[in-house]
Amino acid sequence: MTDTHRFLLLSILIGLAAGLLVTSFHIAIELTSWTVLGLPAGGAKWSTILGPTIGAGLAALFVRHVAKAARGSGISYTKSAIYVSDGYIPTSSVAGKFTACAASIGSGVPLGPEDPALQMGAGIASLLGRAFRVTRDHMRLIAPVGAAAGIAAAFNTPITAVLFVIEEVLSGWNAGVLGSIVLSAVAASVVTRTFLGDQPLFRVPDFTLTDPSELLVYAAIGLIGGVLGAFYTRSLLFMRERTLRVPRAVATALPFAAGLAVGATAWWLPGVLGAGYPVIDAALHDEFAWPMLLALGLSKAALTVFCFGAGVPGGLFAPTLFVGAMIGGGLGGVATAYWPVPMSPPSAYVLVGMGTFFAAVFRTPMTSIFMVFEVSATYVIILPVMVANMVAYLVSRALESRSLFEGMIAQDGTRLPSLEAARERRALTVEDVMLPLPDHVADGLPEVHPDQPLDVALEALRTRPTLLVVTRGTPPRALGIVSRTGIAEWLGILDSPL
Repeated sequence: MTDTHRFLLLSILIGLAAGLLVTSFHIAIELTSWTVLGLPAGGAKWSTILGPTIGAGLAALFVRHVAKAARGSGISYTKSAIYVSDGYIPTSSVAGKFTACAASIGSGVPLGPEDPALQMGAGIASLLGRAFRVTRDHMRLIAPVGAAAGIAAAFNTPITAVLFVIEEVLSGWNAGVLGSIVLSAVAASVVTRTFLGDQPLFRVPDFTLTDPSELLVYAAIGLIGGVLGAFYTRSLLFMRERTLRVPRAVATALPFAAGLAVGATAWWLPGVLGAGYPVIDAALHDEFAWPMLLALGLSKAALTVFCFGAGVPGGLFAPTLFVGAMIGGGLGGVATAYWPVPMSPPSAYVLVGMGTFFAAVFRTPMTSIFMVFEVSATYVIILPVMVANMVAYLVSRALESRSLFEGMIAQDGTRLPSLEAARERRALTVEDVMLPLPDHVADGLPEVHPDQPLDVALEALRTRPTLLVVTRGTPPRALGIVSRTGIAEWLGILDSPL
């Protein structure tokens, strides 16, 4: 058996193990919620106030003093592990993340299980990689395999998991590990569906695009979602940075204060408690008027910023989807009331808003498009989602240059590559800086080809001021020249370093 076959088999084992762990994580969250908040969550008023307060405070103290490797975002932690420690993730971080996040999310803190599940999956992969004595090169690749399994099990969407890990965690397309990521995500999804059922996360009604002019409404939702996404990102980074600098006593008290704010808000709006997926499902079936949708979305956004910035354990995946769904549904409700032509039902705007805000915050447009398709199982929604998502993505980038996880990693003192930067960065070639062929060309000029990297021309220009650019055909044909002064001028115009 080759190393490739062994790695693929190990990927399936990682998916199975991560699926079992995340299934247990879901059960632990539900058991905690039933115990602390009762059924329905938010029905017992005093438990609604005290549960998030105590749960948030104790979970934050636990990761601060006992399970320090479980602090912060699971996505940021996993990315750092891949690029800084060759994929090594301590097993203690898995146990700590499981315990702390089950306690905080189960007690009603408005954060999500997906980011912690991603870190737990990566931790399981790291553990199995060490157990099977995987090589150092494969250890760096094995953490994304586990990350995809973790998020696929948590969100029950294997395609979304694969794209998110490649687009955000791995920061690039790697053909050598793509098959393993897919296998682990599918294996984890099979496990969770076996134990928790194969029903989709949301029951999405049928959708039809009633009028082409409706695309203007979706573009407007993208514009508003992009503005709110940039503000949300900036607020999260600002709150987190300030919390990292406060005195120890204040840092200890902040999670309790954040939990108290959650409980006080849930007294009137119980829908803000926990991950909020049942509330999204209810919004998809038109159970809320548009003012309530907007109130839920804005309240959830403010509480998420407070809780996550204060250091309460939990993820940002679910609350971001929740905020987008509520804002999209609310704006869709307003448009339905005033738009002069027949409109799609508000549930369509809930779905589009969910993907739009996700793209604006996480800067993963491909993931957000396929996520909406995967949970809706209809191609009809793709065009509105693409319009809204790309508008939101571009607006958010224009208003806030940093992506959320890039900003958090920088706050922790680490600089990692991001796919967003890689998408914009391409290798310069000789053709990019080539000048037109002059009337008279000196004989004996060294030759370069237009498709060669610019570094090749720069090396040759150390000894000659000018090079002749020729085709690769026989006989070669002169196309132009490159010179030291021309390259310096071109790079100076583009404000790029030589």
